[in-house]
Amino acid sequence: MVHTILIVDDDNTVKDSVKEYLGLISYQVNAVSSAEEALKKLEACPVDIVLTDIMMKGMDGLELTRIIKEKYDLDVIVMTGYSADYSYEEAVKTGASDFIFKPFRFEELNLRIKRVLREAAFKRERNELLKEMEFLAITDALTNLYNSRQFFRQIKLEIERNERYQHHLSLLILDIDYFKTYNDSWGHLEGDKVLMAIGRIINDCMRSMDTAYRYGGEEFAVLLPETDIKKACVVGHRIKEHISREIFEPAIGVKRSITISIGASQLRPGEDFTSFIHRTDQALYLSKKNGRDRLTCVS
Repeated sequence: MVHTILIVDDDNTVKDSVKEYLGLISYQVNAVSSAEEALKKLEACPVDIVLTDIMMKGMDGLELTRIIKEKYDLDVIVMTGYSADYSYEEAVKTGASDFIFKPFRFEELNLRIKRVLREAAFKRERNELLKEMEFLAITDALTNLYNSRQFFRQIKLEIERNERYQHHLSLLILDIDYFKTYNDSWGHLEGDKVLMAIGRIINDCMRSMDTAYRYGGEEFAVLLPETDIKKACVVGHRIKEHISREIFEPAIGVKRSITISIGASQLRPGEDFTSFIHRTDQALYLSKKNGRDRLTCVS
């Protein structure tokens, strides 16, 4: 991987010699003479490291560093020939990743650049790992929908938001009809295929503002912010119809379809999350009691 470095220095002798050296050791190098030019360059061309002098006409290197760290996720190495006037601590406070005094040996500069690049790579890997761990903590591995823990966290947040902004909030709870019979007949691996397919279908049928969850073993939930009960039922019917059209083949030559029952409700003013979920569960119970493969709404 070729890394790109932007040199910012109004001393042409230093700027050109550093550019030539870094170019010879396989860096992609750009060079400008002022902080203002550097900011324009960054808008047009992404870089990995900015190597900037402190003392420049117009904006100085420390102010440039501060602006870069506010706007971009990249590293800055600060150069200066005024060892008595500036300190490493000052540079670090503005966000610099390293600090080097002029005159410096090119080999030392290269070692510092390599160290900064290594630390940046480690930081990216760590952040990616943390994101993956966070994703796994809130996601159901089988369906790739959010899990029940995230459901309870999110429904509380949505109710709080509803109280602040007075928007509608609706909830769907879905249950697979006769899923135990399907599992007993064809085995849990085939049952898992059904769960995965239903997770995919629910995700495909939702709007961008909605969130879906694997609520229990064969139960799913969909939170619909800024949505009244009428619109929520439209989403619920769309999910139900798409699932009923899905064909499964649990054994060679055997084709089966699946139906779901759905309960739907809209949050009442002043209602807490336990009552909201209970009313939606009651609507789901009515769907099952009245023959399954249907959606029941409660106000």
